[in-house]
Amino acid sequence: MVRAKTWILTKHFDGFPKQSDFQLKEEELPEPKDGQVLLEALFLSVDPYMRPFSRVRMKEGDVMIGTQVAKVVQSKNTAFPVGAHVVGRGGWRTHTVSDGSDLVPVMTEWPRDVSLSLALGTVGMPGLTALYGIEEVLELKSGETLLVNAAAGAVGSVVGQIAKLKGCRVVGSAGSDAKVAFLKELGFDEAFNYKTVASLEEALRKAAPDGYDCFFENVGGPFSSAAISQMKEFGRIAVCGSIATYNDTEAQTGSYPQMTMIVKQLKMEGFLQSRWERKHPESIRRLMGWLKEGKLHSREHVTKGFENMPAAFMGMLRGENTGKAIVAV
Repeated sequence: MVRAKTWILTKHFDGFPKQSDFQLKEEELPEPKDGQVLLEALFLSVDPYMRPFSRVRMKEGDVMIGTQVAKVVQSKNTAFPVGAHVVGRGGWRTHTVSDGSDLVPVMTEWPRDVSLSLALGTVGMPGLTALYGIEEVLELKSGETLLVNAAAGAVGSVVGQIAKLKGCRVVGSAGSDAKVAFLKELGFDEAFNYKTVASLEEALRKAAPDGYDCFFENVGGPFSSAAISQMKEFGRIAVCGSIATYNDTEAQTGSYPQMTMIVKQLKMEGFLQSRWERKHPESIRRLMGWLKEGKLHSREHVTKGFENMPAAFMGMLRGENTGKAIVAV
């Protein structure tokens, strides 16, 4: 019998998450039955979506939702032999018994010199989100100007790099001077610290005096209002996230963009990367190809120790990470 450690959501979040909202538990797992496998987590992901989705997809007492890269340590399923690596949706668990229906094998040609943790980041869900937002939603074209906020995060940093590969001018905002420096290293044309500029509107205008063709939205709140007002006519907006509102106890109110959208004939579309799941294998190969060619760079913020899952999650929501936030077991 294997003893698994799990992190339980003891209480739905009220405002910003607290350590007391989580509880570390242990449980004994049964031996895998025919068709099942036993997984051991290697890397776990902490992502912004967990904050709002926990409210609608979980009840108190459930294991926290999330994805992980895991190794098959016992198998009674020929599709997943012992030693294989998979991406699974087992949540915050050290060990999982699975029938394989929720598992995606890590690509067989995964390079030995690339950490498997990137299957949760640049060559995983965040990278796919960036790619589909650019190609499927925004339909970004060479020569256009793109704005992305939370640009030093797991998604935003990939968005900017793919946009540069497509021949675009890229403006990014981030929450520290160190993150701004990181964006410049990645090749962003303009980058600014939204926390220290005297005027967000003026910073956006200075970075792109002629306005923005496309806006990859990760933040919401007042930033969204400021950005929408500076879109070009027929501009396109891909709404990926709204982290500025996730921890609100009362709904924010602000300017309403409808007239601006009408007059400028803007297009705004929310999306989830799972809409294009059929494309995932090809898209993963494209992302890995860019990475190996040195055209796509990745940075991770790694927290060691399964016991630190809540701290890593809360740190990510506070913006402590540059690049993808990962927990290494």
